[in-house]
Amino acid sequence: MGVRSLGYLRLESNDIDKWKAFGGDFLGLMPVEGADPESLHFRMDDYPARIVVSPGAQPGMTALGFEVLDERELAGLVADVEKAGIKVTAGTEAEAAARKVTGFVKFNDPGGNPVELFYGTTLDHVPVQTPLVSKFVTGDMGFGHAIISAEDARTTFEFYVNVLGFIERNTMRSPGGTTWFMGCNPRHHTLGVTPMPGPGRLLHFMVEGATLDDVGRALDRAGKYEVPMMHTLGKHTNDHMVSFYVWSPENYAVEFGWNGLKVPEPVPVYEITDGAFWGHHFTPPPMPPAAG
Repeated sequence: MGVRSLGYLRLESNDIDKWKAFGGDFLGLMPVEGADPESLHFRMDDYPARIVVSPGAQPGMTALGFEVLDERELAGLVADVEKAGIKVTAGTEAEAAARKVTGFVKFNDPGGNPVELFYGTTLDHVPVQTPLVSKFVTGDMGFGHAIISAEDARTTFEFYVNVLGFIERNTMRSPGGTTWFMGCNPRHHTLGVTPMPGPGRLLHFMVEGATLDDVGRALDRAGKYEVPMMHTLGKHTNDHMVSFYVWSPENYAVEFGWNGLKVPEPVPVYEITDGAFWGHHFTPPPMPPAAG
């Protein structure tokens, strides 16, 4: 029993127009109508909206939406989360309808990051239409991965492993402390937690294209639309993904990658000593990162 995938990401932005161009014109996501006409809803596959961006004064993440198997599995996880001393709130029928799920709950992880557990997605059988990406790699691996922060990263990591059922994949030490990478399906990692002062927040999320050409064309679009680069094209040492990173309108990072490592069965945990075999050279953000 445990989380099966990262099903959706809910964000807030103080510049919806920039995000509309960023999500649609650059990332190649398919904009669709949703329950809130003021929010942006983006499809990648047959899920109704993998990324939802709402207007807000405090830009950042409002929910990591993790998918579970069914109502019974959700109930078991809720009991485990409450045993860990964390208050869980059930989503209302209206909130579930807006997310197009049968049921969900919400709580903050030990680092303060907002989490939702859901089941029973209402699928959209109209094919995704985007001329910019051949296909996004999703399915039972979810829409991608997210890296979050926590002041006490170890405690937060242990919560995801011991309570929500994630599997530790690898670690990386840096002057700021240890970052943990965790999986919950064949995707090498669905979640990473890194130490950082203050309330937990989103550091980056990743979407994966089906071909190397998808990455190359996205890189061309980043140049065309003057999207600020965070990491140049490179290849990771932990999941072997070829990718690049840009700064989002709110200055957390977004990774566009291809050919990430699949781990169908548990393997021994390992530590990496460098984030990339080659490339991934860093460029600072155009302004200080937004809180959230």
